This record gives sequence, structure tokens and C-alpha cells, in this order.
Amino acid sequence: MKRLLHLLLLLPFAVQAQNPVTNQRVYDTIPFIPEHTTDKLAQFQKEPIVTGHIIFLGNSITEMGNWKKVLNDTTVINRGIGGDITYGILRRLKDVTDRQPSKLFILCGINDIGKDIPDAVIADNMLKIVNRVHAACPQTKIYVQSVLPLNPTMPNFPQHYDKEEHVLAVNKLYKANAAAGNYTFIDIFPLFLDKDKRLDAQYSYEGLHLKPPAYDIWVAFLKKQGYL
Repeated sequence: MKRLLHLLLLLPFAVQAQNPVTNQRVYDTIPFIPEHTTDKLAQFQKEPIVTGHIIFLGNSITEMGNWKKVLNDTTVINRGIGGDITYGILRRLKDVTDRQPSKLFILCGINDIGKDIPDAVIADNMLKIVNRVHAACPQTKIYVQSVLPLNPTMPNFPQHYDKEEHVLAVNKLYKANAAAGNYTFIDIFPLFLDKDKRLDAQYSYEGLHLKPPAYDIWVAFLKKQGYL
């Protein structure tokens, strides 16, 4: 976990080191930490395929959650990969559908926003993700969770994520597409807001990622709403 957090805190420097995109493409489709993605996919491939369990799917915010402990359920599967984007999830979705989850909780989009992937493209990719899951796992209940708030006033905040207007826009699209995608939209955005409508500093390391107590609040909300 400490190694992952260290990698994530280095993200701003990694982004600055990238070559500028060409005029043919205004964004790329590679996750922020490709080597971490490779390592995690190799790890997932070694795990036995068990079916019918709950899966949490997403980026670093999902990966950093100790879902087994918070849910008191050793069968819960964590499929978060730090730095991942919706394109990355589309590429690795078979690992999820092979496990035929009973419930699938998806949280993804903030890294897409950090890469300047258009809001409509992010929402369309999410529809592609859920449609593929529906096709391969018709019994799976799919929950698309809102992108979380940010707090760019905190020390070490990675500035390429300072795009709250896009967070709000993507969340609006996720909610609007719920009927078409036949998924349940869960708005967890308000759970961690402070009085200034930013990610509450007590729940975050640097205004982007969550500390362990935030996951307790998150899961309590999911249970209260009857999703778990």
C-alpha cells in the first residue's frame, strides 16, 4: 500500500515528463502507471477463478480499499489498479467477467479527466464497460459510482487533476446514462465534502486519494442504501 501511494504521489512528475500529444490526438488511452498495470494484471492472472462474489473495479481509489476488512467478507475481490482509466478497464474486463460477479461496483473516471479525455468519451466508455458485463454476466448487478470530489488546496495535490468542472460533468453523464446502461448510479460524491464543497482534508492524503476511515463511511453508505 505504501509503495502504491508513493507511485501515485509521483504522478504529476510522470505526466510532466511525457511528450506532448500530436495535433491528431488530444488525449492518449494508456493508464498513468503502465508498469503497475502490468504487475497487477500478472497478479490477477495467478488468482484462481471463483464465481459469484462481489467485485470492486476501478483505479487507485478502489485498489487502496481494504474491502475484505471493511466488509468483513474474505470473498470480496479487489480489481482496482492505480492509474487506470476507462480504456484500461475495457482492455482487462475479461478478468472480471470470467468471475461472473454477483455484484460489480465500478469507480473510474478521475484519471481519464487527468488525461483530458472528453467527458462524453468517458461516459461512453462506461456504457461500453457495463454493456460488455451485461452480455457476459446477465445475472450481475452493476453499480456505477460517482467520481469523488477533489481538494486542490491540500499539500502535494497533483495539479493536473484540478478539473472539478469535469468531475461534475462526468457524474451528471453517469447518472443520465443509468437507464440506458441498465445500471444503478450511486452518488458517493457528497459523502466526503467539507463546508467549502471540497474533498474533506480529514479523509484524504493529498486531496485526491482516500484514507482508510473514508472507506468505512463509503461502505456504511452502500449498506444503508441496500446495495450491499
